[in-house]
Amino acid sequence: MASIAQRIRKIRLLRKMTQRELGLALGFTDRTSDIRIAQYENGSRTPKEHYIEGLAYVLGVSTTALTAPDVRDDYDMMHVLFELEDKYGFRINEINGTLCITVDPFAAPISFSMLHHRLSSWRREYLRLQNGEITQEEYDLWRYEYPDSDLDQ
Repeated sequence: MASIAQRIRKIRLLRKMTQRELGLALGFTDRTSDIRIAQYENGSRTPKEHYIEGLAYVLGVSTTALTAPDVRDDYDMMHVLFELEDKYGFRINEINGTLCITVDPFAAPISFSMLHHRLSSWRREYLRLQNGEITQEEYDLWRYEYPDSDLDQ
């Protein structure tokens, strides 16, 4: 999974912005704007909270899209799944010989209907991508802009 540095770069490129344009939009000087964004994108500098909020605003995405956990390997992924198990009732199951993750409607401490709605929105957009109704870029933007991009909220 991507780090905040990788996400900033990917979303900036999706928005067709240069490092300089992004830096200037954040309020950096003309002399330092591209340098600061390059530092954020190569990971030599991590943006402070107020710059993360500014980046999200300028790039038109949720701050969560930039700050989602960095899952570096399969062990990190497993611990994220364990957290989802504890928080949202995710369960590991097997259906027709295929491992899959399901949600136990009685174990989730949040509203199952809300979780179902959110997952259904994701599935809808994923199917639109698979059916060629939207491009990978449009799908990525939907994900990065979520929840603002979800018209059925």
